[in-house]
Amino acid sequence: MAKTISKAAKELGINIETIRFYERQKLIQQPPKPIQGYRQYPEKTIERIRFIKNAQELGFTLNEVANLIQLNDKPCAQVQILAEQKLATVKEKIAGLQRLESALNTLVSQCHHNLDDNHCPIIDSLQKNL
Repeated sequence: MAKTISKAAKELGINIETIRFYERQKLIQQPPKPIQGYRQYPEKTIERIRFIKNAQELGFTLNEVANLIQLNDKPCAQVQILAEQKLATVKEKIAGLQRLESALNTLVSQCHHNLDDNHCPIIDSLQKNL
């Protein structure tokens, strides 16, 4: 059943401006405006918005979501390639965060064992890297 933009936004748990933004980005089509009343968003459009939001929650950018939408009628192998690329990016980010965690753990540990209040191991370390 078709819904107004406000009802669609409420159902999806998003802002009306998000729907308008998706229209401007050409991720969804704006329904025609009737002579009287409000635009009615068909269930297919609401499903598309739900797809966009779910993809974003998985970390896909709007450009990547647009690619996924275009691949909707393509073989699964092409979608799989895009998902594998995203997985590789996520793994790289995780590895970088793990390196950061390790470095911060080391610095915090040095602070716990620091007996010289005139020098901070974290500040000293940051100054060396400048």
